[in-house]
Amino acid sequence: MAAGERIDGRCLCGTATFRATLADGTMSACHCEICRRWTSGPFLSVSVRADSLAFDDEATVGVYVSSREAERGFCRTCGSTLFWRALDGSSADVSAQLVEDPGRFDFATEIYVDKKPRTTPSPMSAAG
Repeated sequence: MAAGERIDGRCLCGTATFRATLADGTMSACHCEICRRWTSGPFLSVSVRADSLAFDDEATVGVYVSSREAERGFCRTCGSTLFWRALDGSSADVSAQLVEDPGRFDFATEIYVDKKPRTTPSPMSAAG
């Protein structure tokens, strides 16, 4: 996948559907405490152009302001993790697992690695 490509995705139940334009076409993992509590593990995501992220029905999306910097979106029906978005609108990431074949994204970055539990394997070591 490459920067500028359009992706479509959906939550587990299919109620929250979206489209967005890739910012860089790679996958990343965040191990911060908030992401780990939110997803029960690292947040595996792809960066999208924040202004391109659009849901077919905004009423299907719940939003939680999780810090002074960001908010997180979830499906109001099934609870699926949908997105992380900077409050200033400068950036957004969607869960890589919401799109068909998330394995097509090259794994590029891990952040807050120092915060991950020692028993959690690193996606970077599995990326080969």
